[in-house]
Amino acid sequence: MRQLGLFLLFTLPLPVTLGAETGACACNPADPASLQTRECSLTNEAAKQPPGLTVFHLKDASPRKPNRTLTLPTRIKTTGIQTLADLSPAERTQLWTAAIAKAQALWGDQWGLAYNGVKVRTQCHLHIHVGKLLRGVDTGITLFVNHPSQIPVPRDGSGLWVHPVGRRLKVHIKEQTTETVLLR
Repeated sequence: MRQLGLFLLFTLPLPVTLGAETGACACNPADPASLQTRECSLTNEAAKQPPGLTVFHLKDASPRKPNRTLTLPTRIKTTGIQTLADLSPAERTQLWTAAIAKAQALWGDQWGLAYNGVKVRTQCHLHIHVGKLLRGVDTGITLFVNHPSQIPVPRDGSGLWVHPVGRRLKVHIKEQTTETVLLR
């Protein structure tokens, strides 16, 4: 019997914890107290945006990331961690297009975009890290796309990062911690 218990312990999949420090992700603008937690601070910023705006940019508040900007949707999810899959294809395209435009304005053709996987995220609200791509970084499983609308949607909780190669976008998929490819 003990052997069966050990067998099951080591062979059954373990539950995945979503978010490194995201708790229950109960960020609800109707409950202002819920927006005061650390994991809801980006949701709080999204709630402050004017009506009609669908995407906005913020300077990363972390003093360890002085060269980083975030691109975020204004749409808020009030239960659970918000992912790219929660947005419509048009909303995702708009988000990626805005992030690329911001990246080009800040870094020319040396930009990178990073979307962390849910296991390492510390914020409930979806956000894309915009920064300067570190030289010589080229990891993981990659694919090329011609347009932001073709950037895949991770359905397994993984993250991805994107950078230009000529006129195309190189997308690195199936990763968790992706923002480390960008200048802090």
